[in-house]
Amino acid sequence: MNDSRDKRSRADLFRARLGEAMDLRGLSQSALARRVGVDRSTISQLLDPASARLPNAQVAAECAIALSVSADWLLGLTDRPELPDARLAEVLRLTDASRALIDETIFGWHQEAAGYKIRHVPATLPDMVKTRRMMEWEYGPQLGADAAQALATAEARLDWMRHARSDYEIAFPLHELEAFVRAEGYYAGLPLGVRLEQIDRLIALVDALYPSVRIYLFDARRIFSAPITIFGPFLAVIYLGSHYLALRDPERIAVLSRHFDGLVRDAGMAARDLPGHLRALRSSLTP
Repeated sequence: MNDSRDKRSRADLFRARLGEAMDLRGLSQSALARRVGVDRSTISQLLDPASARLPNAQVAAECAIALSVSADWLLGLTDRPELPDARLAEVLRLTDASRALIDETIFGWHQEAAGYKIRHVPATLPDMVKTRRMMEWEYGPQLGADAAQALATAEARLDWMRHARSDYEIAFPLHELEAFVRAEGYYAGLPLGVRLEQIDRLIALVDALYPSVRIYLFDARRIFSAPITIFGPFLAVIYLGSHYLALRDPERIAVLSRHFDGLVRDAGMAARDLPGHLRALRSSLTP
């Protein structure tokens, strides 16, 4: 009898702490199940107040990693939810960033965040709106002989992103757009035909995808941002050039989310007004 009561008590504590951690991370049962690699029904049973079920060691460990908490805390073996040193690598990780298009790592992050809002400050024009000729000009020298296959793969992934259930907010520096239009700085040597085609593609996509994709222009002289992407409530990635710095700590993700919201608030132009601005820029390039 005592064993039964003890098991029920441990199950109640695990259920309460699992629910608390899920609320803190903003993860639904389906999202947690995907990250743990189990059926949604498994998570549902663990959260069922009528159940005295405890997870096996592997599921408990995977839940802890997915939620960035200690497995011992979930199981009631400690009152401290902080991660032990062995788990720190799951919260803060450096990932190689190749000079290429949407690679496996980036695409995996987008798939993981499907259904959540994704906030993005790109380093150059957002990949998800680029034409094939723009991608060839920008990435061709690095892709070499495999350029055709890599571009085809990238186009398929970008098309998936545009039609995913995620809500995309993109904050883009105004000076970067102007440099692209004028073929200055990073875009020096970009042919006029490629720029006109790219502007037309951008206008068409902004019109077609709004409001699920919203692009804001901010003045980097007023508020600066490094290239970042915030994948829902559970991952933020800072682009360093040769590496991505991936953060899974809720507090730091919240800080970067507030930073992004500041970029949107400071934007001098509403997302719905961007097509008109782009048309004006295009007219400045043609007689």
